[in-house]
Amino acid sequence: MSPYKIAVFVGSLRKDSINRRLAHALEKLAGDRASFEYIQIGDIPLYNQDHDGQFPAQGTRMKNQVRAADAVLFVTPEYNRSIPGVLKNAIDTASRPYGDNAFDGKPAAVTGASIGAIGSALAQQHLRNVLVFVNLAVLAQPEAFLHFKEGLIEADGTITNEATRTFLQGFVDRFLAWIGTHHAG
Repeated sequence: MSPYKIAVFVGSLRKDSINRRLAHALEKLAGDRASFEYIQIGDIPLYNQDHDGQFPAQGTRMKNQVRAADAVLFVTPEYNRSIPGVLKNAIDTASRPYGDNAFDGKPAAVTGASIGAIGSALAQQHLRNVLVFVNLAVLAQPEAFLHFKEGLIEADGTITNEATRTFLQGFVDRFLAWIGTHHAG
């Protein structure tokens, strides 16, 4: 079986993003069972329905990347108890214009990290509401929101805490199984 191709949306644009570290850690845990394609979202123009007739090239690029993937992974921080605007804009763009939703029917998973005690739990709940509406088949369990502390995940994606590594391995394994239940070939 060839590896699943996973389109990865990291909701933080920051160079030293802890959520990008988390995504790299998940990629390492998936090993040769999946290939991760990190979707650039920082250059997507703000969605404007007036542009549906002449869709922006950046939006078309992103939609093509999503369509080429077997599944979608969202790794989000929590900004003011919700998702970052840049991530919401990318989702709006990839799902529009009406009738041309690149996400339609794909399996997906949500995770994230924050320095706050509840991790990114509230952001993930808001994100799940949006993802269900754009018709992604979102993995319900396990939920994976991390209270990030410096040193938990190294810059190269190495997880330093054994319990965290075990938990995230279970998340990755379940996500890959979820993709398998939706994958036609």
